[in-house]
Amino acid sequence: MSEEILINVSPHETRVALSENGVLQDVHIERTRKRGLVGNIIKGRVYRVLPGMQSAFVDIGLERTGFLHVSDLVETVEDLEMESVAGALTENSIDTLLTEGQELLVQVVKDPIGAKGARLTTRISIPSRYLVFIPNHAIIGVSQRIEDEAERERLRQVCAHYQSDVQAFALGGGGAAVLHTIKPETARGGFIIRTAAEGVDEENLHRDMDFLLKLWGSISIRAKNTFAPALIHEDLPLAIRTMRDLTHGEVEKIRIDSKETYKRVMEFSKHFIPDFLGRIEYYSGERPILDLYSIEDEIQKSLDRKVQLKSGGHLVIDQTEAMTTIDVNTGAFVGHRNLEETIYKTNLEAAHAIAKQLRLRNLGGIIIIDFIDMQGQEHARQVLRTLEKRVEKDHSKVTISEFTSLGLVQLTRKRTRESLEQILCEPCPTCNGRGSMKTPETVCYEIFREILREVRQFDGSKLLVIAAQTIVDMLMDEESASVAELEEFIGRPITFQVEPLYIREQYDIVLL
Repeated sequence: MSEEILINVSPHETRVALSENGVLQDVHIERTRKRGLVGNIIKGRVYRVLPGMQSAFVDIGLERTGFLHVSDLVETVEDLEMESVAGALTENSIDTLLTEGQELLVQVVKDPIGAKGARLTTRISIPSRYLVFIPNHAIIGVSQRIEDEAERERLRQVCAHYQSDVQAFALGGGGAAVLHTIKPETARGGFIIRTAAEGVDEENLHRDMDFLLKLWGSISIRAKNTFAPALIHEDLPLAIRTMRDLTHGEVEKIRIDSKETYKRVMEFSKHFIPDFLGRIEYYSGERPILDLYSIEDEIQKSLDRKVQLKSGGHLVIDQTEAMTTIDVNTGAFVGHRNLEETIYKTNLEAAHAIAKQLRLRNLGGIIIIDFIDMQGQEHARQVLRTLEKRVEKDHSKVTISEFTSLGLVQLTRKRTRESLEQILCEPCPTCNGRGSMKTPETVCYEIFREILREVRQFDGSKLLVIAAQTIVDMLMDEESASVAELEEFIGRPITFQVEPLYIREQYDIVLL
């Protein structure tokens, strides 16, 4: 599988596209004026504690307060191990752990989405290329995607030996020579070994560990000397995060169309992923970089409700605040053998397309898939297994259920950032996001009812109706007889005026 990463940089936004064999699989967008908050470490102040919800709202210096649930709260007790935290928190109400006005260090785990504020945690984690540092908890974890048991054990041993040196250093012993610049009070912590660490030698892993401990030390110092609310540590910009999180052995090339960003990426790679230096190149072509492989067109298609399948079938994707629904239809595909075979092939193709659309559109939360009903249980199992296999490459955690009694597949996908549609679009100002509008006939009848209300409450010799062109046309043509009857009933003439700026549902009635 040939993978390529294209990075398009402009003064107002950065866009990253991941393609496999020339087909767009994933896209990330970060705007200069609205950078994501996930990963940022903030010193916040508790604004309100809600025992009934076992949560608290925390002022983090934004328009909306952040949300902190008791399950994301870690008690700051030096000798409290991770296993005992969960038990302690289930026994204590949040109002015994937090008080209004209290300052605490939190990390953003989910961006503000819609009317909801950022989701916060006090379980700080700091990622690097190969590892994630967990302050104050001497644990060692290994990514589940590293399947080789021997390699998992090797990585554990590397981290365990390093932790022994760190503990000896923190207690005033010799420890590793490389730790001489790290303060003992910030040296305690554990590591989660990332998938990218598979096959990496001990020296590079130690370099990552040294970097993370020093970074945590500087964060701790700044947190102590800063008044809340204040940003303590900001995550890397998108281009650098891409190098840290998305590069792996199958990525053959990274192209960047900004000279300045190219230099930054090269400098980052020299320190953390020197093996990739030969794969990074500056793109100076006249053709816009995201026009390669028709990526710009694919991004536009990702905003459509309907996704065409090669067979002639299609998906209909509707994203709402509560959940996302995906409907599978055969469309123009009639098959060659029988109905069951046609349905099976359409559902298989849909499973491939859905997995791709989840990543491409960055859909999160609850997702309901309505596959076409299948008679054979084996066909249903094959479709479900295909979907499960296709989402394995997804960087976000996806949990899939079996077919329900109604023939639906329910899945959840971890949501940390806004979807592609939420970044690039806004609710329609005409229909206010409803996706439909009242018919001209409905609006005309509303106007009739409003006229009756007006004349019963106020005096006036005549009435003026100001409305959109389509409404006035209908009132003077198809509904002219109704208007004449209404004039006779109220005993006053009615005149009409077109307002070009009014939408269909907007009107005014003026008594003269």
